[in-house]
Amino acid sequence: MKSIFTVAFSALLAFTASDAIAQEKKQLAFVVNAASDFWKLAEAGVQKAQTELPNYELQFKYPAQGTAALQNALMDDLVAAGSDAIMISSVDPKTSIDAFNRIAGQVPLFTTDSDAPASNRIAYLGSSNTDAGVQAGEIAIKALPSGGKCMGFVGFLDADNAKERIAGFKQAVEGKGIELVDTRGDDVDFARARSNVDDVLAANPEITCMVGFYSYNPPKIYEALQAAGKLGQITVIAFDEDPITLGAVREGSFAGTVVQQPFEWGYRGMKLMAAYLEGDKSGVPENKLIIVPTKIIDKANVDELEANLKAAIGK
Repeated sequence: MKSIFTVAFSALLAFTASDAIAQEKKQLAFVVNAASDFWKLAEAGVQKAQTELPNYELQFKYPAQGTAALQNALMDDLVAAGSDAIMISSVDPKTSIDAFNRIAGQVPLFTTDSDAPASNRIAYLGSSNTDAGVQAGEIAIKALPSGGKCMGFVGFLDADNAKERIAGFKQAVEGKGIELVDTRGDDVDFARARSNVDDVLAANPEITCMVGFYSYNPPKIYEALQAAGKLGQITVIAFDEDPITLGAVREGSFAGTVVQQPFEWGYRGMKLMAAYLEGDKSGVPENKLIIVPTKIIDKANVDELEANLKAAIGK
């Protein structure tokens, strides 16, 4: 019979060995810009990548609030805890260059959703926000053949993804009698996002079109229009695939929406970082931009999209 000491020592060795194996796994982190249902698809993509990367520990992180300071502090914490590479959707790339370069000096840093090309990031993987804005403009042109005055709504007015979408929209509608009068920011405050729409309905009767540039803006537009009895009276162009947005497209309350592929950001982003850490840098193009195409969704293809989304997140 084994002594108690022998059994205990054997158990300790087994525990130490398993702990060592766990410690050997490289850690990859995906950091988002704010808590939003939009990121569930990216998280599902990371989870799929985890099944194909058994030698890595993949983490999906939300900052406590959608601020650059908290994002950058979260990245510092991840590096201190042993993260080997990070992909981030930055709240404010322009004010975060020093922080990004500090992180990039310690681990490979990649961007998604909103790029920071002035930093030392390895590459950007995500949408062309300018192209997405152009597609939103194409929806507006089709829905407003006689022209119209539009009001935009977005989270971070200074974020590159917002600026590029707005610029793309303006580029597409130029000379078509469609004007983007202004864009109201809300700093990802959902109550403010709703009140911004209410305020426009009350103070700007000339507005015949609304554009929701972030994923949660179109649902807030829907709520406000429904409460005011104006659903269908104001043309709405949306971004992303919130269930309320897709339902509004299906029923004809919204002219259409431009969808991204955040699932691919999560999935391909993790695979890209793992390959990079293993010395395979072939996935990084010379221009350091890996563009995942966006797509226009209207009544004709909304059901197909929704079925694909449900399959992606396993529902």
